[in-house]
Amino acid sequence: MEWNVRSLLVVTVLFLLVSASSATDGYFVTGYGAKQQGQGGAGIALPADSLAGATNPAGLVLVGDRFDAGLTWFRPIRGATITDNQLPPGYPDANGNYDASRVKNFFLPELGYSHLLKPKLALGVSIFGSGGLDTSYTAPIPLLGSTRGGVDLEQLFVSPTIAYKVNSHNSLGIAINVAYQRFAAEGLQNFASSSTSSSPTQVTNTGHANSYGAGVRLGWLGELNHVINVGFTYQTKTYASKFDRYKGLFAEQGGFDIPANFGGGVAIKVRPKTTVLFDAERILYRQVKSIANLDSNQALLGSNNGPGFGWHDITVIKAGVVRSVTPALTIRGGYNYSQLPFDKSQTFFNILAPAVVQQHLHLGATWIRPAGQEITLAYVHAFQNTVNGVNSIPPTAGGGNANLRMYQNSINLDFGWGKNKK
Repeated sequence: MEWNVRSLLVVTVLFLLVSASSATDGYFVTGYGAKQQGQGGAGIALPADSLAGATNPAGLVLVGDRFDAGLTWFRPIRGATITDNQLPPGYPDANGNYDASRVKNFFLPELGYSHLLKPKLALGVSIFGSGGLDTSYTAPIPLLGSTRGGVDLEQLFVSPTIAYKVNSHNSLGIAINVAYQRFAAEGLQNFASSSTSSSPTQVTNTGHANSYGAGVRLGWLGELNHVINVGFTYQTKTYASKFDRYKGLFAEQGGFDIPANFGGGVAIKVRPKTTVLFDAERILYRQVKSIANLDSNQALLGSNNGPGFGWHDITVIKAGVVRSVTPALTIRGGYNYSQLPFDKSQTFFNILAPAVVQQHLHLGATWIRPAGQEITLAYVHAFQNTVNGVNSIPPTAGGGNANLRMYQNSINLDFGWGKNKK
């Protein structure tokens, strides 16, 4: 397995050129790497490849010398319906169906590398997309503005990781998360005035803005016996620079930190060739004002208490099964359930972020070629869900409701090289 700094830099640049979008567990991805995606996103207690640092850094010391690279194709289908809106005479009729899937296909790359310096000490790096949101409406929404509306949020993490096996049963790990964010909004002209925004010229149609930040992920992995593994992981809030081009849109003058999250997991080997996984994750969206503030807040957009998307903390449950059919073939299946991140009264602003899917079906398989190379394929279907608003459009905008809908399919293909054959 050959790898060098020049190759890493080239791949990193390619990552920055690929568009990514996902809206699954809120706006977080369900899992990292095709193996996790094939088993419901679970993997805190069962590291499977060198992307372990993205989930539980402690697992890196158990995966050996590896290099993994992959690409996920997302196809989210999303939209909104406006009902019972009554704008004054002379204004356009805003009621109707709106298709938010003018752009349907997105690609999210990932990369992992791990190396055992000593039998109990491993170093590595993971490069991955943590999440994102995209809406691209095919026509203007009169309640928002005069041109086609939508947003594009992309997030990339580069996470150097170190893991240490404290003893035969316990491992610890830490990853430094260096984050890059990219955001753009369009079609929000109705909010670009001094009566609605603290910075009216930095609300919409100002192109892509960049943000950089950093945080830490910690992890523990315990091997209780030859049957049961348990793990715990915690990621701090990622403190990020502000989106200056959108300081009149997001609270705290363009603030958009990435919320903390934590989770625990268990892996149970129910048979010699079959392992069952259970993970629970908590995502603390309420930490970030631009995400958590209610859209009914009586303050100017962009101010410290400016309106937001009304998101609250959510819990995600992940369950999966891994079965080794032959030495060369492993199959996976799983289920992922996430709570809705906002209430039915908050669907108006979430026209731009209809993250309403809750149930996901996961399938996957890994083939090990004679030379040792692994090929892993995963498929995820996020079942369609519709959230009907309840008094969600303010009377000043004509009242009524915004009803949101979405479903999604994705396929993940990964290639792995190394000594690990999970």
